[in-house]
Amino acid sequence: MGEGVDEAGWDVEPGDEIEPMVQAVGRLLKVCRESAGVSVPELAEALGYGEDMIRKIERGARIPRPEFLDSADTFLKAQGHLRAFREDMRKARYPKKVRELAELEGRAVEMQFYSNHIIHGLLQTEEYARALLEMRQPAYTQDVVERGTAARMARKVVFDREPAPTLSFVLEQVTLERPYGGRMVLRRQLEHLLAVAMLRNVTLQVMRTNREKNAGISGLVEVLKFADGTAIGRSDGAFNGRPVSNPKDLRILELRCGMIRSQALPPEESRDFIEKALGRL
Repeated sequence: MGEGVDEAGWDVEPGDEIEPMVQAVGRLLKVCRESAGVSVPELAEALGYGEDMIRKIERGARIPRPEFLDSADTFLKAQGHLRAFREDMRKARYPKKVRELAELEGRAVEMQFYSNHIIHGLLQTEEYARALLEMRQPAYTQDVVERGTAARMARKVVFDREPAPTLSFVLEQVTLERPYGGRMVLRRQLEHLLAVAMLRNVTLQVMRTNREKNAGISGLVEVLKFADGTAIGRSDGAFNGRPVSNPKDLRILELRCGMIRSQALPPEESRDFIEKALGRL
């Protein structure tokens, strides 16, 4: 793996709103280090990171991993001041768009998704997600692949929320058959889908390829509803793919979602279909 995957953190994206916080944590690290009478080379050797990495963190150019803050806090006897930023830095590690999406998913009480080319991100295993990122062209660096994979996995906390949101997924048959990452990766992905489909707050349906009518022909559709009665949605085939939140536009997307669900296999038949797909691997 390239530098940045197993190192202390990720580079800060220029202009990102988290930049001031990362810089503040870097300054705090420097103050704690100097107060402890520890040099950069000494801290680097003690924690097992490069000196350049420590300097990047101290000047706010690198987002430290939570584990790095733990180790630095203990070694420098910082009394929890560095460790207090664990959660902030964990969230900061993910790209801005992912943080914004995770925030919306974290507030939603109902979510509806239709995926036509790949299995939806919230349903992906780590192996499957990494395989999708590794096949992108122009090729991503390994740093970007790992960061993207970690960010996608972090979004799956929606399944652990209390109270649990209502989740509805419709997947095209082809997403269950394309062996992205290899047959074993697909096998484990299908096993994961079957496990998620058994959750009481999840409805998972399959849209058969031989279906003569499909309201999802224009592509991906997503609708998220919130406790205050507001909602946001988007579709590849409507409103130029932009997110919309006004009732008139949302009505169009909700109608589309409803038609897609009515045309897909019912949940129980969908589980049987996935089990048969798994049996063919």
